[in-house]
Amino acid sequence: MSPPRHLRRLDRIWDNHPVYFITICVAGRRPLLVDDAIATVLCEEWAGMKDKHSWVVGRYVAMPDHVHFFVSPILGSAKPLMTAIGKWKEWTAKRVLKRLGLGGSLWQPEFFDHLLRSEESRSEKWDYVRNNPVRAGLVSEAAEWPYAGAIDFE
Repeated sequence: MSPPRHLRRLDRIWDNHPVYFITICVAGRRPLLVDDAIATVLCEEWAGMKDKHSWVVGRYVAMPDHVHFFVSPILGSAKPLMTAIGKWKEWTAKRVLKRLGLGGSLWQPEFFDHLLRSEESRSEKWDYVRNNPVRAGLVSEAAEWPYAGAIDFE
């Protein structure tokens, strides 16, 4: 028996390897993230999400006070998105705050997630995100920003 017509798209979205767009902000929007050592921590923890929680990370941009990235579950084994992101925030916070010699919280408690429903949607979102450093006046061209790239997929 097939699902009701209005729910059929949900099966298709899951079967087609969903991709989520994530935004996480630094607590108090403090500009702590644009440093080579901090970027290394963020990338190492993104790469670790695959083995720890069965989520793969695609493209990312780290801005001074927030990060944007794309994630996709490894179907059949992925832990809940909230768990994976929560642990990523916990691990990065411990490492970044120690490196900076700071206490307190690194991240705001919440995060923003958006399910991207098509390749076109993902491409449009990436074009917008990769130009954040340009709009912020940090570089003149997106390709100049050193805190952007991809981990497991483009």
